[in-house]
Amino acid sequence: MDLLPKPDQVVTAAANLARLLVYGGLADLRPMARTLVDEGTLREVYHYRPAPETEQRGDPVLLVTPLAAPATCFDLRRGGSLVEHLVAGGRPTYLVEYGAVSFRDRSLGLEHWVEQVAPTAIREVSRHAGGRPVHVVGWSLGGIFAMLAAAASRDLPLASLSVLGSPVDVTRVPLVAPLRPLLTAADWPGLVTRTYRALGGAPPLVGWAFQLASVQKLVTKPLAIAVHLDDAEWLAQVEAVDRFTAAMTAYPGRSFGQLYHRFARGNALSSGTVELGDHPVSLSAITAPTLVFAGATDGIAPVAAVRAVLPLLSGSCEVRFEIVPGGHLGMLAGRAARETTWQVLDEWFAQWDGPRRRTTKRSPAKKAATKEPAATKADDIGANPRRRYSSAGSRALSR
Repeated sequence: MDLLPKPDQVVTAAANLARLLVYGGLADLRPMARTLVDEGTLREVYHYRPAPETEQRGDPVLLVTPLAAPATCFDLRRGGSLVEHLVAGGRPTYLVEYGAVSFRDRSLGLEHWVEQVAPTAIREVSRHAGGRPVHVVGWSLGGIFAMLAAAASRDLPLASLSVLGSPVDVTRVPLVAPLRPLLTAADWPGLVTRTYRALGGAPPLVGWAFQLASVQKLVTKPLAIAVHLDDAEWLAQVEAVDRFTAAMTAYPGRSFGQLYHRFARGNALSSGTVELGDHPVSLSAITAPTLVFAGATDGIAPVAAVRAVLPLLSGSCEVRFEIVPGGHLGMLAGRAARETTWQVLDEWFAQWDGPRRRTTKRSPAKKAATKEPAATKADDIGANPRRRYSSAGSRALSR
């Protein structure tokens, strides 16, 4: 809204305010219709019902949610839902979520999701879709689950792998880096371990991270709402994000312990290999084509923390890196995601669908010739002229 509002802005702002007061919100928060097709311990696999009179085409997509975050990240609101976009385009779309974590789940470690939940979900989606290979899309910790599952179970029916906002090098995460000296102090590890074991889990730390990453926005939120009172779309987005953040849940105790000791303190994933259960899992074992996204203004998974995965994916037949607008959730479900992230995903799925999918690995010479170039100033805003943000840091954008 202008500093001196125009008459039409005043009328629109008054109408939006009336809807907020009468109906309690502007966002269309109806979830997309779905059917449960598989379930197990902290595993629920859903198939989204196809849009009426829309031809189903392409290999299925499985959306992998992060632990402790609601599945609404993929179905935030009508008009801001990746699920809605995929279904409207005729893409068979599935989602795996984990249900409510309770005290009885305290002994479950990350290997439960990496070696049981994610692989089973991928196989069930392939079976439900008639034996077709699956495009797996994971956001945040869901992306790390997807990568580790692909590395640990090399026989999975994968068409491609897409990873959004998944930090691999936590030393490059501003929210974590200043705390690492404290995390390694003599008394802290024991105190933290005793606490999460006694509680059986950990509180919704991701929700707190969202709040810390956008503390300035929280402080200025009332003013921002007043300024955007004539923008129903902006108000609806804020409402949907608030609902998402409020639905964060707890981590199981053992899983939190692994995240704390191995990822936050040990930064183990930055080496490319993580100990899960009684054996190592290496990202270099991933052979599926892999698309990696980083959000240009992501405070939870900054570009540098995400980009660190690229040299670790040495076994993948193709690796592509994209920088897109938005913060941690905005890159996936923000208003700009419709013309950036979602369009890139559409292109990627089409590239690796069915008969167009490559099954042979590149020769060492070709891989060396297409490896990630040195960072340039253009990397900060992208180098693909077709999108505002893209990547000059891909191993295979020049095909």
